[in-house]
Amino acid sequence: MKTVLSFLMAVAAMVFTISAQNTQNNPGSNHANKFEQLGTILPTPNSYRTASGAPGPEYWQQRCDYDIKAELDEQKLLLTGSETLTYYNNSPNTLTFLWLQLDENEHSTVNNANYQTSNPMPRQSSDKQLEKMLEEGDNGYGFNILKITDAVNKPLVHTINKTMMRVELPTPLKPGQKFVFNINWNYKIPDRINMGGRGGYEFFPEDGNHLFTMAQWYPRLCVYDDVNGWQNKQFTGRGEFALTFGNFKVQMTVPADHVVGSTGECLNYAANLTPVQKTRWQKAQTAKEPIEIVTLEEAKAAEKKKSTQKKTWIYKADNVRDFAWTSSRKYVWDAMPTMVEGKKVMCMSFYGKEAYGLYRPFSTKVIAHTLKSYSKFTIPYPYPVAQSVEAASGMEYPMICFNFGRTEADGSYSEATKNGMIGVIIHEVGHNYFPMIINSDERQWTWMDEGLNTFLEYLTEELWDNKFPSRRGPAHTIVDYMKLPKDQLEPIMTNSENIIGFGPNAYSKPATGLNILRETIMGRELFDYAFKEYARRWAFKHPTPADFFRTMEDASAEDLDWFWRGWFYSTDVTDISIDSVIYAQADMDVTIPEPGIVKRNLPKPILNDFEDISKIRNRTDPGIEFEVEKDKDLQDFYYRYARGQESYDSNAYDVPRTVNVEKLEGADRATYASKHLYEITFSNQGGLVMPIIVEWTFKDGSKEIDRIPAQVWRHNENKVIKTFLKDREVASIQLDPLRETADINLDNNSWGTIPAPTRFQLFKQKQSAARGQSEGINPMQKSNEKKGF
Repeated sequence: MKTVLSFLMAVAAMVFTISAQNTQNNPGSNHANKFEQLGTILPTPNSYRTASGAPGPEYWQQRCDYDIKAELDEQKLLLTGSETLTYYNNSPNTLTFLWLQLDENEHSTVNNANYQTSNPMPRQSSDKQLEKMLEEGDNGYGFNILKITDAVNKPLVHTINKTMMRVELPTPLKPGQKFVFNINWNYKIPDRINMGGRGGYEFFPEDGNHLFTMAQWYPRLCVYDDVNGWQNKQFTGRGEFALTFGNFKVQMTVPADHVVGSTGECLNYAANLTPVQKTRWQKAQTAKEPIEIVTLEEAKAAEKKKSTQKKTWIYKADNVRDFAWTSSRKYVWDAMPTMVEGKKVMCMSFYGKEAYGLYRPFSTKVIAHTLKSYSKFTIPYPYPVAQSVEAASGMEYPMICFNFGRTEADGSYSEATKNGMIGVIIHEVGHNYFPMIINSDERQWTWMDEGLNTFLEYLTEELWDNKFPSRRGPAHTIVDYMKLPKDQLEPIMTNSENIIGFGPNAYSKPATGLNILRETIMGRELFDYAFKEYARRWAFKHPTPADFFRTMEDASAEDLDWFWRGWFYSTDVTDISIDSVIYAQADMDVTIPEPGIVKRNLPKPILNDFEDISKIRNRTDPGIEFEVEKDKDLQDFYYRYARGQESYDSNAYDVPRTVNVEKLEGADRATYASKHLYEITFSNQGGLVMPIIVEWTFKDGSKEIDRIPAQVWRHNENKVIKTFLKDREVASIQLDPLRETADINLDNNSWGTIPAPTRFQLFKQKQSAARGQSEGINPMQKSNEKKGF
């Protein structure tokens, strides 16, 4: 059966002649390198980063530990700090200076780097927007670096260039050495709501209180690595951060009635919580539902009293790339544990009365769900806490994130507000994995954290509620973006600062691409294993795009270079069309030729009719002796025949004609009498090669889907002709019925009227002669006959 079926398809291919073309890698051909390996586009593997995508045997990365003391002055809106940094040079290089990030300078009219951004004249504007355009004068914002000294309090030479600061080392820092130094600083805390940015304060005029989110709030080390050396590209507010792992001990002195949430674990809850709050905290350690450590009533009371006293909260965090915190007397604080692969993690939320109706029932439970989901797809969550803070924005830091979602004055909320809050909490908590643990360079490649995280956000939303209205992830949600004119599109592999459509390009398109890989190209099992392996390999390290691409292929045995090339390196789009459909059925009443006799001539000697330079030089080289000359036993009949030492016989001889086909009869005939063949011509209108997904609707009302891998386009990237064998007659054909491939044009994806069938001859194949046998006669045979043997 299998033999006959294979032959049937071969015959169909001959009947519906598929035009094969000699393909070349030149413009205008049908082969435009879409299936070529990325090759030199990716960096050359080395001992630091291997060709498999894994860290190499000599992989290294730097480390910086921080001991910070900070004081928040709510009246003056001023943050003052001092820090001791211990920098470990784990590189093979000797360093003569260090680069630090002063991100708070983005708010300074003197030291910001935002002059790089173009901005046309607005048709209308607020005064706050115009203030951002000022380039002269000092608005007083940004870091004031008061003092920088070494471990013995000697001043260090430093230079500030906008959002970057170079500290010159008194002596070169050799491999394996560490350097300890101190920085004293302060800055005016910006109005985050009106001035923008990630850190600052929000003021609530109705109760006269502030909510502080302290982010990018201290001078911190840039990354020095094997890829870029120092990553000291200026911070303009878009491309986020490249940061060095280290251990932190931080003391925050704040108004005594403030509640503090922070990266890490608090070391002195006992000094800052009331006896009843400490009891609640202990109860929360084993609670099944969130427990309010600070209640709504206590938060409302604190709003009114406004203590003038101070308290210091002390936190410790190990092996983190950053540290952020929040402080306000407005906060309700709830907590409960969740178990992540056998380890307890405290999930906690901080929110004002304005968000109570949404955050109290949902926030902490969303955190727990997120940790379990992300741990399933990557690695077990390694930190002891995870926190969600309602702060009218969305931003992420190790173990803490700032989110949005507030109720109306009467406590009600819209469905969109609820879903938006759940989505942003999942997204920002999820950033604990990308980039807080799998620590990519956000300043260079936004998609490596935002895109991968948005993909996992989508998977997590779908596990939260099968009806959740996810904005990003499904293929059909990216279509409107990919339909834009080419001058409004850029490849995903574009530097963060240069992207036009930042959200779609860095968040949506990468997430969609990964979902297409998982659901349509690789399948869930292969994809999930490879993605998990990437997370395992690069946890607490600094991966690059090449490390991701190579690991996904290495761990799955799938050649995905065509996909990276098309989805990540180009702006091609998916637009596969059905151009034509031909329908045929088998005609098995064929005439089989009778066996007979045919005349055949013997083949002439195979001679080299042109002596190329190699043959001439080899023949005249006295140092070369040919094997057939050294060993006379190799000089057979055809050695002599090719050299004219055996005569050529020009006679024609009778040879039996073999017929290797016969009519289909009996069961075989019945098998194919009801078969239907459909030849479809597909065109690649959008340029992006993708699997071809064909849904067949049969005349009996049933449906069937065929999935053709993207590799079908390898020999002709513009057109594919493929024939399908079906048991039932087809009524209509539809491409990509589940909208899996982000096809931008649905109008050319269907074929509703199937033409009347044509007929093609079908017969049964007999056993063919073994490969290499002659067709009945050969010169050696006839020569032997004439010689009598």
